[in-house]
Amino acid sequence: MHQFAIHFRSFEDVQHFVDMATQFSFPIIVGNDSYHVNGTSFMGMFSLDYSRPLQVRLTCSDEDAARFRETAKSYLT
Repeated sequence: MHQFAIHFRSFEDVQHFVDMATQFSFPIIVGNDSYHVNGTSFMGMFSLDYSRPLQVRLTCSDEDAARFRETAKSYLT
């Protein structure tokens, strides 16, 4: 499992992240200490609290994780 922190500045960021996440075939889980959602779900993603960084968890190979991080680099904290 790979984990890193992200931060969104707007709802457009969330929409772009979900669009980007749907391009990957492995599980992408986003959340905080007590609440986690599927990173490809618009409804789930819009239910998160964006006032602080969120954790992303990927279950994939090192190569896929590196590719995802590169794609999501504008949201990394």
